[in-house]
Amino acid sequence: MYKGQIMTTDKEVIREKLGDYFSGIFEKELFEEIIDCGIYRTIPNGEVLIDIGDNMTHVPLIINGAVKIIREDKKGDEIVLYFLERGDTCAISFINCINKSKSMFRGVAEKDTESVFIPVDKVDDWLKKYESWRHFIIDSYHMRLIEMVESIDSLAFMRLDDRLYKYLLDKVQIMQDNTLVITHQEIADDIHTSRVVVSRLLKNLENEGKIQIRRNRIIVDSI
Repeated sequence: MYKGQIMTTDKEVIREKLGDYFSGIFEKELFEEIIDCGIYRTIPNGEVLIDIGDNMTHVPLIINGAVKIIREDKKGDEIVLYFLERGDTCAISFINCINKSKSMFRGVAEKDTESVFIPVDKVDDWLKKYESWRHFIIDSYHMRLIEMVESIDSLAFMRLDDRLYKYLLDKVQIMQDNTLVITHQEIADDIHTSRVVVSRLLKNLENEGKIQIRRNRIIVDSI
């Protein structure tokens, strides 16, 4: 289900990749179970990890990179709900797994990403077995809920120019680079508006000295 350029079940590779972050979160026994059953994969920038309507077979533990979580309406219009970064998982994926339901979201690598994928049949078992896993899932669900509420708030209450600038600032933080390689159409898709409107608002931000516009690049000056 999940795709990537590199895939391995080599336990030493998985131990090394997970060790810097996740070994301090999970009990030793759980950490060893993750190593035993996990699949390490790299996901190139722009690749789809999971699509709307797909069956959930694995859930990710993000080691490095970023994954954009997208919701799509019946017309095919999209909006970005939140991003997964280092140390994150998608708690909504766990709910889909437990309920054996199809994915309601699309996950796309925002940049080259490393992750260890866990088979779904382990999700419910570990909730009963490991306290650290329960806390991890609850915390993840809480964070994703907050991020979705913020997305709703920005749609409902923020002016579009403010929402656009917030989007650029968030993107800089995620990419860890104030030079964003992105088109006006990609921005329009992410914030659910038209390319023409995005181009006009970007020009306004440039006139205010907040950004510099280059071909397929935007330099965010205020971060």
